[in-house]
Amino acid sequence: MFSNNTVYNEDITNIASCAIEWERLRNTHILITGATGLIGTALVDALMYRNAAHKDNITVYAMSRNGEKARERFGDYFNNPRFVFIQHDVQSPIQIEKKIDFIIHGASNTHPIAYSSEPINTILLSVIGTKNILDLAVSRNVKRTIFLSTVEIYGENRGDIEQFDETYCGYIDCNTLRAGYPEGKRAAEALCQAYINEKKADVVIARCSRVYGPTMSFDDSKAIAQFLRNAAKNENIVLKSKGTQRYSYCYVADVCSAILFLLLNGKNEEAYNIADFNICTSLYEIAEILSNYTKKQIMYEIPASVEAKGYSKATKAILDCSKIGELGWKATFSIQEGLARTLEIMKARG
Repeated sequence: MFSNNTVYNEDITNIASCAIEWERLRNTHILITGATGLIGTALVDALMYRNAAHKDNITVYAMSRNGEKARERFGDYFNNPRFVFIQHDVQSPIQIEKKIDFIIHGASNTHPIAYSSEPINTILLSVIGTKNILDLAVSRNVKRTIFLSTVEIYGENRGDIEQFDETYCGYIDCNTLRAGYPEGKRAAEALCQAYINEKKADVVIARCSRVYGPTMSFDDSKAIAQFLRNAAKNENIVLKSKGTQRYSYCYVADVCSAILFLLLNGKNEEAYNIADFNICTSLYEIAEILSNYTKKQIMYEIPASVEAKGYSKATKAILDCSKIGELGWKATFSIQEGLARTLEIMKARG
């Protein structure tokens, strides 16, 4: 899907060149759930690039519910013996008899319309899906599982801190439809700790900031995804709020390098924030950057009710990335660079 795009190939090369001990991944078997998603797609491409360019002999098990989307995204790999597509919903028990060394568990609903239109599925993907992955990890003696969590587990900033470190816990109103996503992720994190202590699983939790990039799905309803689609189509940028919400963001290539870094360098049972320490951006500022690129106006529109129900109520969610930074990782792309690269690749996709 992206293999002929020069900019995207540069991103994949950057991920595949990140400063980790790649020899430790040589000849291993890695299961990626949510493989056709924003993060999973880039991870699969980076690992397959390592096989082609560096002969790392990594077997990639790409798991997703959507076989059609997998064919679209990974069609070039289906005849490659180092790529195995597994069509499966992680809410059902998983039986894989083959060797698995590492799991990167990213299967999740990850955008507002999905939260509001599939609220039960949103919760169960986090809780039941994670239980099934952890059962698989224990049964197959997996060396390490990375669970992809979210900035949203921190809830609303109580006004007592500027940045969320990994010990912070803000307010979430659990008696709402929208709570299914953050509360599901909180429960899944607690489940990870239970398996670590009772079943002796090795699990590292990666708490991702708001992630964006060219591998976003066309139906992604996050604000930044909608802005980018507007810009790629040379349309006015449609803002569905005042845009004062201020969040941490991170380009998908940087998020992938952080996940691979934690796969080898994170500490069992620890959680790590993933974000660009230098990016603290409002939705309006992102819309403004894209408006300046395209010379189109910023327009305001009332969101549809089903979409609005899925919106986060958090007004400020800035991540403190000191913990992963002390291990030696840092982001590469500024918000301007990341948006420009995403826009260029999306325009080429059409």
